Amino acid sequence: MDMNQYLNMFIDESNDHLQSLNEKMLQLESCPTDLSIVQVIFRSAHTLKGMAATMGFEDLASLTHQMENVLDLVRNNKLAMQEFIFDTFFKGLDALESMVQNITEGGDGKADVSSIVASLQSIVRGDFQKSGTDAVTEAVTPKKAADSESAGLVLDQFQYSVLEQSISEGHRVHYIQVTISSESQLKAARAFMVFNTLENSGEIVKAYPSVQDIEQEKFEQNFSLYYITQKEVGELEKEIAGISEIESVSVVQLDQESLKQMSEVKAGLAETAAVQEALVAVQQQSAASQPQSPTAASGAKPADGKAQVAKPAAPTHNRTIRVDIERLDVLMNLFSELLIDRVRLEQLASEASNPALTETVEHMSRVSSDLQNVVLKLRMVPVDTVFNRFPRMVRDLAKSLDKKLDLVITGADTEMDRTVIDEIGDPLVHLLRNSVDHGIEPVATRIAAGKPETGTVHLRAFHSGNNVFIEIEDDGSGINREKVLKSAISKGIMTEEQAAAMSDEEAHQVLFAPGFSTAEVISDVSGRGVGLDVVKSKITSLGGNVTIHSVLGKGTNFSVQLPLTLSIIAAMMIQIGSEKYAIPLSSIVETAIVKRTQIRSVHGNKMIAFRESHIPLISLSQLFEVPDFNEDEEEETEVVVIRKGDRLAALSVQDFLGQSEIVLKNLGKYLPNIQGISGATILGDGQVALIIDPNVFIK
Repeated sequence: MDMNQYLNMFIDESNDHLQSLNEKMLQLESCPTDLSIVQVIFRSAHTLKGMAATMGFEDLASLTHQMENVLDLVRNNKLAMQEFIFDTFFKGLDALESMVQNITEGGDGKADVSSIVASLQSIVRGDFQKSGTDAVTEAVTPKKAADSESAGLVLDQFQYSVLEQSISEGHRVHYIQVTISSESQLKAARAFMVFNTLENSGEIVKAYPSVQDIEQEKFEQNFSLYYITQKEVGELEKEIAGISEIESVSVVQLDQESLKQMSEVKAGLAETAAVQEALVAVQQQSAASQPQSPTAASGAKPADGKAQVAKPAAPTHNRTIRVDIERLDVLMNLFSELLIDRVRLEQLASEASNPALTETVEHMSRVSSDLQNVVLKLRMVPVDTVFNRFPRMVRDLAKSLDKKLDLVITGADTEMDRTVIDEIGDPLVHLLRNSVDHGIEPVATRIAAGKPETGTVHLRAFHSGNNVFIEIEDDGSGINREKVLKSAISKGIMTEEQAAAMSDEEAHQVLFAPGFSTAEVISDVSGRGVGLDVVKSKITSLGGNVTIHSVLGKGTNFSVQLPLTLSIIAAMMIQIGSEKYAIPLSSIVETAIVKRTQIRSVHGNKMIAFRESHIPLISLSQLFEVPDFNEDEEEETEVVVIRKGDRLAALSVQDFLGQSEIVLKNLGKYLPNIQGISGATILGDGQVALIIDPNVFIK
């Protein structure tokens, strides 16, 4: 069998497990005594280890196995979590992520993790406490190898108590024996599939041979295990038997008495025979104590001849599929062409005045509109795919800066187009690092200012109209206007006269100047003047905007406004002379007609009155040098009022053609960047209309 066909699946699922491990470790760090979190971490690490071993990535599997050994001690109350263990685990997770990344790039997934392995082994031995730590609450004395090998399925006191307590709490405890076909070429892979199926709906307490031996195919065709679940015997047998190359499966439900009988089997050379003898006794006892069911597995009808109603199948849990993003891109491009043709058909139908054709085109328009919503939703991805890496990053950053802080994430289920999601990761990283480094004060400073010693950074996302807003807000020191302007003057970004004339809002915008930084010392975190200028340029290139609101001593709020999608947008179509243009509706405040007498000239710039203020009037015909239209000859001018943040401006046009949904196409590498133009679209009549970027006109 060609294992390469499973490589993509392995990479995707490994990344999912690593992300889950990072999240759960952060939760455990805040509540180190919660063993339920440890159980989740253990299962995820165990699954990752099995996948890696099956795919042949031994280094990855070995490191995960060492981490699993530590987790096993923790979940059995033989070891208490503390700082050294957390730090070692996070280093291990970083190493695992690097190995998976190496596999993704075509490598063999090998890495030198000897130092991490040594730390994990010292934790298991209890040696690490000699260095001054006291996490081990009970010394772990390893059993002799001979004893562990002969233990087999004999339960120790802890395992027996877990199973006994599970039965008393209403759970089902099963003893399962599985036989893999002798023709199977991948026994370990089949065993892993059985374990994976069982772990989705229960807990495996003990297996024989050991999980490590099974993964390394050090077993014949059989293996057995004790299993806790809510599922019934028949349901489990059906699930396991449904896995390919499983020759037979036997599931026996145990009660308190039968569990005790099974646990009394003594370890020794005749252990296998003794287990089988006890199992037969349990099966006979179970059969004798239960009345014959009228719905036997053979399908025989009861004596009255009435067939029993079959029990409904268990609901399907997995209702999602993984789709290559390139296929979604192809689908979007094809639909874009369909949208262009739809507009063309609507225009032709209106000109033909054929009722049958008009009715058909209208129906096609409704169907394509529904299809458009479906296609756009397929491309929508929760911002959680970006947010989920930040808790770990902020934790490590706060630790390196010796600060205490909480990261509070809200609105992680807010959805955006995948093309936008792919681009916002780096800008958000810069903003978060800025809040942690420059915003949140050291513990001593916060206490002196009467603040809690633990700072708070809020990361929130929410929809507003056709935009998504992402805010990063901290309760730190705020922005010191004088310090910012002094630094800007010293770096030659502005003069003292310019600084004195600036408002607070304008002073805040200086943070986005290239090369600007208020850090006095260059470090790994900040000080090189690279960061916020990158944020500004990236957000602007996505058709978005970023604003700052800050109160000295109270905190700072960075607000990022982004479009929902970059593929299909709603726009106002306008005409200037023989040229047609599109203005995104998300940037339009309103449209109006202005008489020539209402236009004022202020310092050589045209201004118009708008809602108790004056805003600049920009002539698109002059800006784009349209030859066949001169607005100075018109008595009235139609204007479009546009917004960028809190600032407004008006664009003068000749005529409004109406609203339309357009497909955004870039201008390609053969055309230079044109100021004020973000792309182009194809209209229904085949004409190309340029799409205006309103953000360029407001400085």
